[in-house]
Amino acid sequence: MLGRTAENLFWMSRYMERAENMARLAEAGFRMAMRPDPDGGHRDDWSSTLAGAGVLDQFRGKYDDASIDNVISFLLFDEDNVSSVRSCLKSARSNARAVRTKITRDMWEALNTTWLDYDAIRPSDASAARLPELIDLIRQRTALFRGSLLGTILRDDGYYFSQFGAFVERADNTARILDVKYFILLPGNQAIGGEIDTYQWETILRSVSAHRAYRHVFHENYRPWNVADFLILRPEMPRSLRFSYDWLQIAADGLTTLYGERQPSADLIAETRGILMTMSMDTIFQAGLHEFLTGFVARNSRLTVALAADYNFG
Repeated sequence: MLGRTAENLFWMSRYMERAENMARLAEAGFRMAMRPDPDGGHRDDWSSTLAGAGVLDQFRGKYDDASIDNVISFLLFDEDNVSSVRSCLKSARSNARAVRTKITRDMWEALNTTWLDYDAIRPSDASAARLPELIDLIRQRTALFRGSLLGTILRDDGYYFSQFGAFVERADNTARILDVKYFILLPGNQAIGGEIDTYQWETILRSVSAHRAYRHVFHENYRPWNVADFLILRPEMPRSLRFSYDWLQIAADGLTTLYGERQPSADLIAETRGILMTMSMDTIFQAGLHEFLTGFVARNSRLTVALAADYNFG
């Protein structure tokens, strides 16, 4: 496969994954912002939402006020924000169109229809009352694309590059959310693992679609220690770091078998997965959760660079 084709497939899936992640972050931030603060008024957690999305500095450079309308417009519609839902869907469609013959009709129709329908929505339509409906639309359509990919594409190199994009993005998103939210939400006068507002931890889990699954695994209230374990080390949790790297390993092994050559990026995946398989939460907390997560994000970013080098992206 040509490097340009591999790159288009990688970014097609990565942008679709990011579009869903942005929508879920917006929903989580909205839920928390609407939650009454014990001191009166409402909570102001939009800064942590924007930080979790990795766009806080860019937002501050454009807006003076982190109002609900400004944040929602920035996260969902602003094309100056390359990570907004609109920007992600537009970029995903552009990448898919460039490799139209390498994806199935179902995939193209799911992606193209999503873009056309979303492009017809105006920011003024995303009022507080209609925001949940819009978020549901984004989640349903990105799920439709994912289902079309998994249900119709050949398990060849096109599939593996698409999986690379999806799970590199998913791992990055989960690590950033947990890092930003954990230290902002944990009260300053409590040690790690202390009591924290249940609703805040539920919001963190909602942002990665894990609040109900958490209850099935941990039959107790939300606790920082368990939330971190669930989102980092649990192989059965579909948005955990471990789950993402299990699938990245599958994709790397698939390409190694298909091409008959093992690339350095496969070794980087195996190394990171090995860390996630052997580390315990005790070890992570002793070394520092923030340090672990920032190190993981950096390692995950290096993987994108390694994949680009190994498979001649661009």
